[in-house]
This record gives sequence, structure tokens and C-alpha cells, in this order.
Amino acid sequence: MDKLYNLRMRAAQGGSHEQGGTHISGGERITCFSNIQQVAMYLLEKGLTHCKGRPDFMQIQLESIPESVTYVQPLERWANVERFVKEGDTFLKEGKTVAFQLLEIIGIPKKVIDRAVEIVSQYSSMRGAVLIDAHSGKRLDDRGEKGVRVSRLDWLGNDFEKWARYYHVSANSRIREALALAAKVNNHPATIAELCWSDDPDYTTGYVASRKMGYQRIENIKTYGDERGCRIFFVDGQKDIRSYINYLENQPVLITWEG
Repeated sequence: MDKLYNLRMRAAQGGSHEQGGTHISGGERITCFSNIQQVAMYLLEKGLTHCKGRPDFMQIQLESIPESVTYVQPLERWANVERFVKEGDTFLKEGKTVAFQLLEIIGIPKKVIDRAVEIVSQYSSMRGAVLIDAHSGKRLDDRGEKGVRVSRLDWLGNDFEKWARYYHVSANSRIREALALAAKVNNHPATIAELCWSDDPDYTTGYVASRKMGYQRIENIKTYGDERGCRIFFVDGQKDIRSYINYLENQPVLITWEG
């Protein structure tokens, strides 16, 4: 295989993230040298046309990948949990209730789920994931509002498009990125479950993922217009957390699917 490169983009409004700018958009791809320009243009357009506004700061970073790559299968089960409920409080409560029920089925105690959501709600904007001990509810990372950002991941070649055609799913970038991230995160033995919904105000779908249950997509998990996102990793606190964070941030992972 050709030498691989990792491209990462982040965009903000009101200055860089380090200067207190508001996060607008981010993205990441792994590609070979001949596709770098095409992927960079995709990330540039994504950052400039985001629903959260026009950025005045953008950074696109390119780095080669010298480490060995881990190849991971996407989570096996695809299930779209649809809830046909009314708008308003019941509408919001129902979507989150479905997510929390799925987490309990996986084995996360209700008190731990409630504590995790309470921790996330203390921050106006979370840029990464919060790591929560699945048994005690204690936060395991010390990153504050920044959280732990999962990096160096993508699908191999056109495997996502093949997967999407097979399952008759729209081959859009949101699903592509969510499935890739869930596959990498849940491939690690320390991960017990993941809960996520986007900070994009116009995207109200979230998901619960685990090795036990797979990738469970949940519509209407938040109200339209809400810019608060959530990404929680429920973790086995007895594992080496430093090694786990290093895997999430640095280990190159490509998602492969042969059909």
C-alpha cells in the first residue's frame, strides 16, 4: 500500500480555539499522496460551508503516518431506532430515553448514565469525548471542556460506499464519520459503550454504540437548533487509561469492509 497521510481540519469563529474562538467545524481523513489535494479541498469546503456559521480561523494539518495501521471492521449490527412522538418536551425526552435504555441494556447503571450526562451539561461546548468509569461514574480524563479527541481514523478506499450500497444507506459524510469513529473507539477492550449526538444545530440524530449491541442510530435525540453536543465513552476504569487515551488520539485505524 502507498504511504499514508493524515489530514485534519478545524475551524472557529472569533479567533483560534486557543484564543477562545467558538468551534465551527472539524474533520479528518487518511489518504495516499495522490489524493491529498482532493481531500484537502473537501475539508476546506466543509469548514467554509458549515451550518454554525462562517469561520475566521481555519487550520488544515498534514502529517505522514509512520506507525503501523490497525484495520478494523465496522460494528456488525445496524439498527435505526425510530420513535414517532410529538414535538416538545416529550419529543426530546423520548429520544434520550431510548438512548439511556440501550445503555442500560448494555450494562451501564442508570446512576452512572445520569452522572455522565450531568458532567457533560456543565460545559457550554465540548470539543472531544468525556471518559466515564462505567462502574463508578467518575470522570477518568482531566481535559475539562476540551475532552479527548479521537484522531487518525478513516475508511479504507471505497469500502464505505460499498457498505452503504449493501445496506441501502445514504453514503453521506455524517454516517461515514460516525461509523468510523464508533468502530475505532469500540475496538479497544477498555470501551464498554459510547453515547453521542452532534453539536450541529440542524442535526438531531445521535447514536449508542458498543461491541455488545453494535451501532444503534437514534433519531430526534435533541431539539432542532440546540448547539450542545455530547460524546461520552463509558470505560472499564480498571484498564490503563493513559494507554487508552494514546490509542484514541494517536493509533492510525482504517475501517475495512469486504461484504
